Amino acid sequence: MSVARQVVVEADGGSRGNPGPAGYGAVVIDPATGEPLAEAAEYIGVATNNVAEYRGLIAGLTAAKALFPDAGDALRVHVRMDSKLVVEQMSGRWKIKHPDMKPLAARAAAILPPSSVTYEWIPRAQNKHADRLANEAMDAGRDGRTWEASASTAALDTPSARTASAPPPVQGPPGDQAAGVARARAALAAARGAAAPEGLFPMPGAQEPEPPVEAAPVTGSAAPAAEPSAAPAAEPSGAPVAPAPDSSAAPVVPAPEPSATPQTGWGSAPDLGAPSTLVLLRHGETALTPQKRFSGSGGTDPALSATGRDQAERAAAHFAALGTVQEIVSSPLRRCRETAAAVAARLGLDVHVDEGLRETDFGAWEGLTFGEVRERHGDDLTAWLASPDAAPTGGGESFAEVAGRVAAARDRIVARYAGRTVLLVTHVTPIKTLVRLALGAPPEALFRMELSAASISAVAYYGDGNASVRLLNDTSHLR
Repeated sequence: MSVARQVVVEADGGSRGNPGPAGYGAVVIDPATGEPLAEAAEYIGVATNNVAEYRGLIAGLTAAKALFPDAGDALRVHVRMDSKLVVEQMSGRWKIKHPDMKPLAARAAAILPPSSVTYEWIPRAQNKHADRLANEAMDAGRDGRTWEASASTAALDTPSARTASAPPPVQGPPGDQAAGVARARAALAAARGAAAPEGLFPMPGAQEPEPPVEAAPVTGSAAPAAEPSAAPAAEPSGAPVAPAPDSSAAPVVPAPEPSATPQTGWGSAPDLGAPSTLVLLRHGETALTPQKRFSGSGGTDPALSATGRDQAERAAAHFAALGTVQEIVSSPLRRCRETAAAVAARLGLDVHVDEGLRETDFGAWEGLTFGEVRERHGDDLTAWLASPDAAPTGGGESFAEVAGRVAAARDRIVARYAGRTVLLVTHVTPIKTLVRLALGAPPEALFRMELSAASISAVAYYGDGNASVRLLNDTSHLR
């Protein structure tokens, strides 16, 4: 009979760009002493975070098996990762929907008998060894080198206090942690508590994160809107730019204030964890879009045109190929819900609606061209272009009012989906507003951005309150 062998595997993967230059790291640990038994890391070229994380898991399991080739079914491996997606999918609790993930998961599952492996989610701060290995591999790839274990310093970042008793025997069906997870956590709790550094966001040592509270899912494009629906945001192209208004008369909704002491250099920056990334997809065309008519939330609620449906399908194929979107949130207006439904069908995700993402109510200007508004409501248009507090004729919304509700929606979504990549399917004004607020730009910046139908933009939000605009008006997927 084989002698029982028990090890802990910590694995991680990352992508600088998601997708972008990617690498993984994995370490096999003696649960009795906390000492690393083997390390693995590799630069894998351009890939997504999820692909890199799965590759790290595969490397860790392979290394564990190689350490004890004669252990057979007696080898017990407890995997610890900060990827909730990989942990839940490999534990059998979440369905693997993305086609790129299925072969990787199958490859990982085939390395050892399913009954030999248990999985546990841990905060990123407790996965520093594997994270450091992944970053070393990406640094090596950037420099045209191959990662070498002999040159690694990742183990130096791991406190010597990290020790853990052996994982408990696996009970229950393969992938089921219900029987033994409490004892596994208890066995590792002391080590995690000692190893976890003081950070901006203290976390309980043995507590898994609660799943986010989600709005009611919307299937297809038939979800009812809580407020009167509206049309696709076709802002006038080439609208004249008014002089910058007096900032004292134009309150601007600020981006979140940084909560930490300003950093003095990259080396002193705290580990803020993965940012919440909002990928901003403008809806596809409607019949009003090419006519450049005002189309907000106060007029008709047109559907996508044939061109718009094609644009939505192209966007869906693009996001399916990337494999980065984890959640979808849409404006309640029909053109956005139809665009979101096309993407959701390809990704196997639900669509959630947030009222704060609807387009501006353009009042009496709905359905008119810019020239028609100038002819009929010239004074109101001039005032609207000059001040974010001025509203369109007939009781529409000012840009200041729109900024307030869009910022509130942003805060809700970033808090609900912390650290995740969320696709927001919305309109011209909300997208431009999110970009403007992220940049700290003045209100007149809204008139200085081009935003095509079905274009993609992106903003990342970090734990210290800072934001980074990563993309604006990308239409490469439509060519």
